[in-house]
Amino acid sequence: MQYTIQNNKLNIAIKKTGAELCSIQSVKNNTQFMWDADSSIWGNYAPNLFPIIGSLKEDTYIFEGKKYSLPKHGFIRGNTDFELHEHTETSLTLKLTYNEATLKVYPFKFEFYMTYKLTDNKLDIIHTVKNLDDKTMYFSVGGHPAFKCPVFEDEQYYDYVLEFEHPENSKTHLINTTNGLISNKTKPVFNNTNILPLTHDLFNDDALIFKDLKSKQVSLKSKKHGTILTVSYPDFDYLGIWAKPTGNYVCIEPWLGIADNDDTNQDFKIKEGILTLDAGEIFEVGYGVVVDGGILF
Repeated sequence: MQYTIQNNKLNIAIKKTGAELCSIQSVKNNTQFMWDADSSIWGNYAPNLFPIIGSLKEDTYIFEGKKYSLPKHGFIRGNTDFELHEHTETSLTLKLTYNEATLKVYPFKFEFYMTYKLTDNKLDIIHTVKNLDDKTMYFSVGGHPAFKCPVFEDEQYYDYVLEFEHPENSKTHLINTTNGLISNKTKPVFNNTNILPLTHDLFNDDALIFKDLKSKQVSLKSKKHGTILTVSYPDFDYLGIWAKPTGNYVCIEPWLGIADNDDTNQDFKIKEGILTLDAGEIFEVGYGVVVDGGILF
């Protein structure tokens, strides 16, 4: 099942399963900006990540002396228990409430909301977490949207770059490809530049993971057609850039949290990037996608 929201610029589709964004399309010319989730390559559009990001060591964490297991990126992706909370012409909110299945793997009572709000040529994607428990809640949250690349038939993947807001000197934190964890190794990516050329082999060693970018927005740009779209993530500490090396897409992933390190002791309370939320409190964070007006109009 899918829901849609629309204005005179963009038509947006969201799957009920996982509250997953699956289409950003121009009203004027039907240009599609999202990856098509080809299952032979990578069968997702834009998974929502909660209550962890990336992989846990041995798929396990420890909370107050007890072991729990969670799959990579948590239990929102593919979750069929979302309910419609609110739906207008230009906004949609879906809600997931804790249940017996979540309590077995995540010992907190919560409500998790995904809101999609369309304003002109901008889509805001908002994550809201409510702690319904009587204890402090520990979690991470983030996005994993996959944008079509190339967008137009007269282009190749290498005709695209990511242009960051500021010149950067950041390194990527390398993933141990045998277990999906963050190793202690890094690799230079930027040398006082804000341009990252896209090539398929850029992702031969999995995602690029940045912890210290100055930029809080990045644009997907075509050498032939100019700026395609811009993702802004002012309140996120980490950014992942990823694609399957055979996939014609690029994921721009704002994260509050990160996969476990190789040397973690698996204590959830001191996990890198973990957030806390007091009993009865509400946490909200969002990122935005602006589709360039030159393409739309």
